[in-house]
Amino acid sequence: MKIFVGLGNPGKEYATTKHNVGFMLADKIAAELGAENWRENFNAQIAETFFEGEKILIVKPQTFMNASGEAVGPLTDFYKVDAKNLIVAHDDMDLPVGKIRLRPSGSGGGHHGIESIIQFLGGEKKFPRVRIGIGRPPANWTVNGHVLSPFNSEDAEKISSTIAELVPAVICIFREGIDNAMNKFNPKRKEEIKNDESVTC
Repeated sequence: MKIFVGLGNPGKEYATTKHNVGFMLADKIAAELGAENWRENFNAQIAETFFEGEKILIVKPQTFMNASGEAVGPLTDFYKVDAKNLIVAHDDMDLPVGKIRLRPSGSGGGHHGIESIIQFLGGEKKFPRVRIGIGRPPANWTVNGHVLSPFNSEDAEKISSTIAELVPAVICIFREGIDNAMNKFNPKRKEEIKNDESVTC
């Protein structure tokens, strides 16, 4: 069993903001896998499906970003899911808009949603991440103002393309694990193999 968590804030007013790219990816993956029957449980919206015989939960915490662990921790405890089978997607200001990085583990790096999850997992940091670049705040903008604002039209197009491109990357994590997905979808490796039609996942 695997749990995919997209981080964001609940409510229509936040739906198109930079902090909600995790929700956007969760919705896209749910649609791709036919898991659009969302239900409320564990302080989260959860869609359930099976992929190649394995149960998959797609999760959008409804606790607000900084308390994401309040949903994710009890959910992983209830289903007894190991950290390696918990995949978390989130916005990342250290990456340019639309750029991505897959990682097998790491600290919170100042991202309060990730820090909350680590706290509620008892300090466990070894769970895969899907980092989605939103860029740094413009001059004279606060971090909160940046992450809670919508994308401009140009960046919205980039993010839309990125979300679509990430769906096969997440499916690759489900199928083959984070290491193989990193090899195939992180930018440097993707450039190296883009013309190799034999590479599949």
